Amino acid sequence: MNYHAFWPHYVQAHRRPATRLFHFAGTSGAIACIALAAAWPSAWFLIAAPLSGYGFAWASHAFIEKNRPGTFRHPVLSVIGDFHMYALMWAGRMAGEVRRLEREEKPAEGEPAS
Repeated sequence: MNYHAFWPHYVQAHRRPATRLFHFAGTSGAIACIALAAAWPSAWFLIAAPLSGYGFAWASHAFIEKNRPGTFRHPVLSVIGDFHMYALMWAGRMAGEVRRLEREEKPAEGEPAS
């Protein structure tokens, strides 16, 4: 699966704003840990980075979205998707992206559902 085909599935798995907020917090924490590791070299910061990113993300999938994280089937595409979503959230455009893809999923009036 290429990223272009993966993105709509990724967005569908992150429809709830609270899920996206948890991902945003986890990714921000991971980036902060990497920055701290660069400033004060310590393996602990590098260990904390994925714990922050995945911990927040997986908790949101388990308790908010109630689905399985894409990390288990498509780890590289999921990381790319997370940073794509993170950038869209910073730009204030992720909710619009969710709505756009939801509209594309629905068949036009008078068309049969796929």
